Amino acid sequence: MVALDHASPQVRSYAGVVATTQAASGSRTRSPGTATVRSSVALKALMAVSGLIMILFLLAHMYGNLKVFAGPAAFDDYSHHLRTLGEPFLPYAGFLWILRAVLTVSVIAHFVSALSLWARAHRARGGTKRYQSSKARRGVQRTYASFTLRWGGIVILLFVIFHILNLSTGTIHPGGVTGSPYGRLTNSFHNVPVLIAYVVSMLVVGLHLRHGVWSALTTLGANHGERSRRNLNILSIGITVVVTVGFLLVPFSVVAGVVR
Repeated sequence: MVALDHASPQVRSYAGVVATTQAASGSRTRSPGTATVRSSVALKALMAVSGLIMILFLLAHMYGNLKVFAGPAAFDDYSHHLRTLGEPFLPYAGFLWILRAVLTVSVIAHFVSALSLWARAHRARGGTKRYQSSKARRGVQRTYASFTLRWGGIVILLFVIFHILNLSTGTIHPGGVTGSPYGRLTNSFHNVPVLIAYVVSMLVVGLHLRHGVWSALTTLGANHGERSRRNLNILSIGITVVVTVGFLLVPFSVVAGVVR
């Protein structure tokens, strides 16, 4: 700097241009990494929002399932009401198609963002397995649910496809053909393979929710201290228990003869 102070104006001007060029070059060098970080944050936010949309759907779907305890007429009327909801502003079954579109987009967004984040993490580790850590053994990040999130998602996706073909469209009817939604439900749960697949899938959903709720709300900024972390754990466990028990009540009640 002392030498530049006594240099000619031309030399000082050239040095300034070089410094500016180097700074710009350094900025351009850092930009890919910054873009990757921002992209990863966006993917995590997309995964969180799409996951919460599906959780809201699960709660609403569970509520609808529990109407089976009101009897065949009430359950079938509820199913019919979903198809006429919004008329005359919407066509017949219009609400259901809108709901299906939102859920389809959410599932695709959730799956693609999860796969992209996993691939980036895999590349960042050089293709090696994640190292073992003795820290936070009892924390939510070390739970069994957090390690089964990826494969659990695939199991859930396969079950949803079967579930739609079985109870929504009636394409698959292991318990017998019937036009009644109530009849399709009770007939299906009297079939042992279907019952086992449903129970296992709901348990996997519970494991997925246990970590998913916590992770989604943390991504969206709800985890900012010890107290909020404790509340998030309580909330994620509560939602997991409510959804899992709520969905399993129906098949077990059919098998027990409570629902006929």
